[in-house]
Amino acid sequence: MRLKIGISTLAIVIFALFINAKKSSDDQFLAYVVDPKKQDLKLFWKNEKDQNFGSIQNLKLWIEKKNLKLVFAMNGGMYKKDNSPQGLYIEKQKILSPLDTSNAQGNFYLKPNGVFYLTTENVPEICTTEMFHNDGKIAYATQSGPMLVIENQIHPAFKEGSPNLNIRNGVGILPNDKVVFVLSKKEINFYDFAKYFKELGCKNALYLDGFVSRAYLPSENWIQTDGNFGVLFAVIRK
Repeated sequence: MRLKIGISTLAIVIFALFINAKKSSDDQFLAYVVDPKKQDLKLFWKNEKDQNFGSIQNLKLWIEKKNLKLVFAMNGGMYKKDNSPQGLYIEKQKILSPLDTSNAQGNFYLKPNGVFYLTTENVPEICTTEMFHNDGKIAYATQSGPMLVIENQIHPAFKEGSPNLNIRNGVGILPNDKVVFVLSKKEINFYDFAKYFKELGCKNALYLDGFVSRAYLPSENWIQTDGNFGVLFAVIRK
């Protein structure tokens, strides 16, 4: 006996599968998409008194004093013990920390690592450290590592089923040239974290940090304002 399924029934089944898949992703990841052409995406490190912002809360208070609103924030690239950026950091076209091409231990140095940058024309890019070139038209940049996705391929050092679990956050560039920031709500290994970016269609994606990761997204009722970071990503508006 052949089972006949009508078009309407099939549509309902597909929709249900989509909803379940979305719910599963929502349970595991906090994702926020930014259109740099329409939204004010910036990187922050220090205030005008040369003091580290450190926490999302400090940045939020500083922004609100300027009669602006913090829409979204997330810790950026890795940082040293004194909260200075690990590797390259560019703010308003000024290089405040140089590119780090050395070899050492730790996630930052798991090659290839990479750079996220935003041009003066608000075009976002992610590339490996080796491919990075400063043409003087880079408004903001932060270096971190490892790369999660490189030219549509998951980083070769990542192993499926790895027991190396942690809360993680990262950034990727979507096919429509928008930026997606992702924070895992649950502990996850590098492979599965990178796989999520690849499934979103990111040609390139960059790991930002691990268990210290925080994000502020009040529109999704996700409010984490603590921490003591180096660089912070933020979307602000009037």
